[in-house]
Amino acid sequence: MNFEKVGPGRSTFRLIVTTLICSLLTFPSPVHSEDLITLASFVEEAKKHPGKTGVYILDQGEQALLSRAWLAERAEKSIEVQYFIWSNDNIGILATDALLQAAKRGVRVRVIVDDLLIDAPDKTLLALAKHPLIEIRVYNPKHKVGTPMHKRIINMLADFKGFNQRMHDKTFIVDAAVVITGGRNMADEYFDYNQNYNFRDREVFFLGNAVAEASASFERFWLSPLSVPVEDLFDGLGIMQKSISVDDIEVQAIYEELHDYARLEENFRPEVRDAIKQLSERFPELVNAIKWTDVEFISDLPGKNDSIISLRGGGRSTTRLAEMLKQAQHDVVIQTPYLVLTKEAEVLFRELTARGVRIRVSTNSMASTDNNQAFSGYLNQKKRLLKMGMEIYEYKPQPAVVTQLIQRYPEIAANSPVFAIHAKTMVIDGKTVFIGTFNLDPRSINLNTEVGVIIDHPEIASEVEDIIEEDMSAANSWNARTDDPNQYSSFAKRSEVFFWRLMPIKPLL
Repeated sequence: MNFEKVGPGRSTFRLIVTTLICSLLTFPSPVHSEDLITLASFVEEAKKHPGKTGVYILDQGEQALLSRAWLAERAEKSIEVQYFIWSNDNIGILATDALLQAAKRGVRVRVIVDDLLIDAPDKTLLALAKHPLIEIRVYNPKHKVGTPMHKRIINMLADFKGFNQRMHDKTFIVDAAVVITGGRNMADEYFDYNQNYNFRDREVFFLGNAVAEASASFERFWLSPLSVPVEDLFDGLGIMQKSISVDDIEVQAIYEELHDYARLEENFRPEVRDAIKQLSERFPELVNAIKWTDVEFISDLPGKNDSIISLRGGGRSTTRLAEMLKQAQHDVVIQTPYLVLTKEAEVLFRELTARGVRIRVSTNSMASTDNNQAFSGYLNQKKRLLKMGMEIYEYKPQPAVVTQLIQRYPEIAANSPVFAIHAKTMVIDGKTVFIGTFNLDPRSINLNTEVGVIIDHPEIASEVEDIIEEDMSAANSWNARTDDPNQYSSFAKRSEVFFWRLMPIKPLL
């Protein structure tokens, strides 16, 4: 195994993140009286608000990371997680170790990860799955895990639609009591700790009534035939499936190496020690900031839709969000990394603008985007969208708001990393807000399974709208109608986007 996947010039980053997550392992366990708040107190708090859901917005990467670490450390019964991306970088490795430590103290851990972009050594996956309290399932394994390249090509040719149907869900459920969901995957760049490229993202921490549906959604995916136990993907014979195994000695060596990496004393830095010390004190503040309201958890079924050949077909999340948009009376604010409308979505937005609904969208510029193919689809529609009256703001690669996002770590800020929009959010009429995994593109509309929450609370909606409006301000974004954002991209990137604009790939964007 290789835990040094950090690249040149990233030693500071490694020190910071290693300390940040794994110092949490030194916190008191849930039974220690010096804890100011426990998971049990969350459950008791929820009982005071029957039929309601308590909500707190996680808008900064550090906040989201600390919340996960705190919850994983204090889990008593179960941790259930779904992710589209789980990387073998510092965040991924250290999060894996946190789950392993939870299992060692008796917590049942279940993980579902999509097959497309998982980045973990085969033997590590097998070793983790061999733990009696850890189960790992891979969703729709047609690309990578246990799949040789020739089998991947066969899968693509034999079932092109199925090959492209991915699980884009991101949920983190602890003791069936507390849930985090939203845009973040398990990788450095989703928590503002990458020295070169980070995502502006958003999540929701919630407890109470909506947790039951989040748990039910996880269970549907867990029991789906599309979610395959990782052990079954490495026991093949012949050339169609990999045959890999680990013995008990290898398993223990992998566990020890994971934990040793996480506990290196030289990785502890003063500023991170301070953050860790403050964490137990900050959680009561979080509880006090939770707002109780009506929340609807929405999710797609495994497989998304039952169209046999066409790449179209929609899904439950698509239908529900379209209904939400149709109810708009005067104002829609959207933040999405990719803005590529299907014909049906374009008709819907045209109808909204025609009856006077103001539509403002915060999305990526060519200079900030991580997906040139998706951006090419946006450019092909851009003039039409502006003509129908949509107001579009394209995010700058070094927005002024960065100073708020990474202020604790000046070493990272000094490297001037690119920031890109990754948050998936809609605010309707300043009173209802959706936060989840749904991008405004054909892939989320028709192919990828998605999740999220619809929150009915004017104060929360207003707070989120204010954040997006700041991202749309001149200090952070270009106005697509009056500025020329493409000029700030390299010639090579403009050339690549031009190439993709000519390709008939819109259904896959």
